[in-house]
Amino acid sequence: MIREYLKLARSFNAVLTGISPVMGAIAMQQYDLGVLCILFLIGFLGHSFGFVFNDIIDYRIDKSSEEISDRPLLSGTISLRNAWIFAMFCIVFAFVLAFFIAYQTGIYYPILILLGSALSIIIYDLISKKFPFMDIFVALGIFLFILYGSATQAHSIYQITDIALIVCVLGSIQVLYMQIVAGGFKDVENDYKKGANTAAVKLGVRVVENKLLVSNSFKFVAYTIQFIDIFLVFLPFILYASFRSSLVLNIFQWICLGFIGFLMFVLSHRLLTMPTFKRKQARTYIGSHYMINFALVPILLMSFNPWAGILVFFPALGFILSNIILHKTILQPKTM
Repeated sequence: MIREYLKLARSFNAVLTGISPVMGAIAMQQYDLGVLCILFLIGFLGHSFGFVFNDIIDYRIDKSSEEISDRPLLSGTISLRNAWIFAMFCIVFAFVLAFFIAYQTGIYYPILILLGSALSIIIYDLISKKFPFMDIFVALGIFLFILYGSATQAHSIYQITDIALIVCVLGSIQVLYMQIVAGGFKDVENDYKKGANTAAVKLGVRVVENKLLVSNSFKFVAYTIQFIDIFLVFLPFILYASFRSSLVLNIFQWICLGFIGFLMFVLSHRLLTMPTFKRKQARTYIGSHYMINFALVPILLMSFNPWAGILVFFPALGFILSNIILHKTILQPKTM
């Protein structure tokens, strides 16, 4: 049964969300493992709540799709009642941990930022299938989630550094791509049939007799988001001398960031130019993108502490292990 709840919580990419507040804290140069572990747990619980609540809200639309029938609510291994209980447990426990951090530090205003993040995700879950481009609420939720991690290290919101804010923006842009492009793309066949008003459907992505039709406007949005992402990750090296303190480290960072950026565009191109819609193949491209996209920020944060680069491996490791244990695949989570 634990296996089913891990499926319900989308554990394959939970590490990505889990390290969001962690990256915010590291951007404020907090390296205490105890603090970072608690922030990760808050992120993991917040991630679980968001996806479980989304499955509950979208149950009627999703139940007709055979492609995602492995999701616990659709397969019947977890009831709607138990899903509600699990979702409430996750959100309540996350705030209990947040209050614990606030009590230890004497800094309470970050709880309001965390609340704003949760509300943004709830709003998205409620209206995402009704109006296009509501993915902006997920991006806002992640922005606030990372900001929460930064705020726990600052006695005033005005003490949050420019670098921390750039990390917040980077995280939200990366999530925006995964929501609008990857998320909308993988569900477009069922969403179009059911009349869901997502960004992908609105921009003209269609599956007609298994033939994939991707509009130029959708491709433009996908590539533009990624270009902005790559541009922003290099921006601190241009604006701040502190990021250019070690030539050897900088060369390593630039090579890694450039290579990751190139792979992101390659994977996007392959995803958007599939001649026929094959959800299994799309999952592979999206899964690969998951693992490399979020490596950008940890590599950037190596300018503060080279050990921050270790975070690069956590999302990929969590993604692969979760898929192997829960779905017996490597890059194709069946609950995606």
